[in-house]
Amino acid sequence: MSTIDIPSHQLLERILSLEIVRVTERAAVAAARLRGLGNEKAADQAAVDAMRRELNNLPIRGTIVIGEGERDEAPMLFIGEKVGRDTGPQMDIAVDPLEGTTLCAKNMPGAIATVALADGGTLLNAPDVYMEKIAIGPGYPKGVVDLDAPAEQNIANLAKAKGVKPTGITALILDRPRHADLIEAVRKTGAAVTLITDGDVAGVIHTADPEDTGIDIYLGIGGAPEGVLAAAALRCIGGQMQGRLVLDTEEKRQRAAHMGIKDLRKKYTMEEMVSGDCLFAATGVTTGSMLSGVKFHPEVIETETVVMRSATGTVRWIRAEHREHGSFISAEALGAPGAREMSRPCPARDIIWSGGRAIISPVGGDHTGVTMGTRLGLVALRPVEVAMLFLSFTLVALLALGLVI
Repeated sequence: MSTIDIPSHQLLERILSLEIVRVTERAAVAAARLRGLGNEKAADQAAVDAMRRELNNLPIRGTIVIGEGERDEAPMLFIGEKVGRDTGPQMDIAVDPLEGTTLCAKNMPGAIATVALADGGTLLNAPDVYMEKIAIGPGYPKGVVDLDAPAEQNIANLAKAKGVKPTGITALILDRPRHADLIEAVRKTGAAVTLITDGDVAGVIHTADPEDTGIDIYLGIGGAPEGVLAAAALRCIGGQMQGRLVLDTEEKRQRAAHMGIKDLRKKYTMEEMVSGDCLFAATGVTTGSMLSGVKFHPEVIETETVVMRSATGTVRWIRAEHREHGSFISAEALGAPGAREMSRPCPARDIIWSGGRAIISPVGGDHTGVTMGTRLGLVALRPVEVAMLFLSFTLVALLALGLVI
């Protein structure tokens, strides 16, 4: 994994590592209420609305650099929009409130809500166009694959570096007609191809753990916004990635130039797409190979989120049980057509399970247990530690009342 040397005053506030979990959780729950209803636009809008509300609660001066489109194309979370409380550090923000709108609308696996935060001026400010991409996980020599090399050469080089034959390599590629020649070239080497219909952010992340996912390399053309988000994730967990904007019309070239891009054929490395300390979070909307989807129960909403930070390489997997449903404004309340209320309010404390530990919120309101635990300075406790702490408080109270000699 590459090292990142950043002055301490430029590091992201640690509290944001947990605060952004709430951002993706809210977006995921809002979108999940419209799973399987066939309305991509409504599901995406519900996620956008929920994410924007939570971003505006963060103690940052944030600017959307990767969003739902440019100012004249998107009413919310457009490129250049300011979010946050207008206090705290300057932050670049990349969002995809619902990656896999079709997956959500059809209730298919792999839809996620995702966001990346980085020091101001360190995320690639890219227009909403396509991007050529190639990505692999950590542990390989620098430059073992290259965006400009033929697919056959990249597969051969990666197989050699891994110590296997090309038949031991599996490539992940979006299932699109434009990739027909690429798929054929990869298969001719003997390597296997796994095709996905959507979700290339998760696809790139899969390359970081081939032993578990079975994916060694990501290849092909996908959205540039998703490319920057994927680069942020890979920056946190290690790997190599390159991308090039596909500016195949004069209108796209003018848009890129307007956003400050001078070299229209530039091949961006992962470090150029995300040049500073960054945070990445994703919450499952529908259950996929990376994250479990939102689960609605009569008294509980369950979510699963992964949050990463590049400066430390820390990856947290958070399974949350939300009992204060008032924190989640339903899509029905937002006026989404066909939305269904899938749970009922049940005021209670939130419990966040992370790595076998519980972080408990002692109060209700608009906060999950993880954020309240952070704000109150609570530590993560195992269940037995929670019980011991309760007994200790009880004994102290009895002693104070003079009931124990």
